Amino acid sequence: MSTTAEQATTLSVVVPMYNEEAVLPIMAERLRKVLDGLDVSYEVVAVDDGSTDATAAVLIGLRRYWPQLRIIRLRRNGGHQAALTAGMHRAVGQYVASIDADLQDPPELIKDMLDLARSQNLDIVYGVRNDRSTDTVFKRWTAVGYYRMMRGFAGNRVPHNAGDFRLLSRVTVDALRALPEQQPVYRLLVPWLGFPSGTVEYSRERRAAGVTKYPLTKMVRLAADSVTSFSAAPLRLATWLGLAGFGVCIALVVWVLVAYFIGVTVPGWASLSVVLLFLGAVQLLCLGLLGEYVGRIFAAMQGRPAFFIAYDSAEDAATAVADAVEEPVPAGRTR
Repeated sequence: MSTTAEQATTLSVVVPMYNEEAVLPIMAERLRKVLDGLDVSYEVVAVDDGSTDATAAVLIGLRRYWPQLRIIRLRRNGGHQAALTAGMHRAVGQYVASIDADLQDPPELIKDMLDLARSQNLDIVYGVRNDRSTDTVFKRWTAVGYYRMMRGFAGNRVPHNAGDFRLLSRVTVDALRALPEQQPVYRLLVPWLGFPSGTVEYSRERRAAGVTKYPLTKMVRLAADSVTSFSAAPLRLATWLGLAGFGVCIALVVWVLVAYFIGVTVPGWASLSVVLLFLGAVQLLCLGLLGEYVGRIFAAMQGRPAFFIAYDSAEDAATAVADAVEEPVPAGRTR
């Protein structure tokens, strides 16, 4: 996009999505009503993360009647954070908001976020959930555990119950783009910047349609990425486990020597088995933790991109305009 387009667009709204054909019409109607009422120039960057349903077709149909809708399609499914990265890197607005397509985060709050950022000159405005009653008990418990763990690793700058629903200034987006993160976790990276921030609270709603695209396995992967990408605490845990294992071994050696000298040694497999199993478990755990970090170093050294752009409707539109301007006019004819 040109510099002129960047200056003209006040707000970009990035919507990562994967197999959301059922909820897209509802989301588009509700989001457009909000954005049209803001009285600012805007674009909606819909990132299709390699969907296998009719998401792409629905987006094309919506764009016929919604010129501000911009479609970015990835060549393969890269995951939620990769799709979010693709949208943020290509958004051109002075402010960039991100929201999921399932409407659990209310798009009406974008107006409050933008007003707060402008009135208080903030670079970041978090959407903070003050009511998660629509989530399952398991989801609420795991969310509480996740945010407590992240605040313990990354400090109190990580807002409690703040997901990927937020508003960022252009300065913040450019700062995030400059970071050499291969697997960014924005829930930690954005607070780490330490830029002036504020919060807007809301009640989390039920998914408007369709089924969740964030099962337990992806939640566990997010937690693992959050820990290994932002803290060396697991490595220190491995060190302490190794020291504890060493201490236990020393104690057992002393016990064996004492038993030997007082003549009460009885050969037995139970104690030997316990020692071997304990030491084996500690070693495997430490190797696993080290492997996580070595794997991230390996991925960083390879420098492979997290996503591949297959289509960007804004680029196609710009190409069409350029072709129309540069088309030669035959002699004797006027445009």
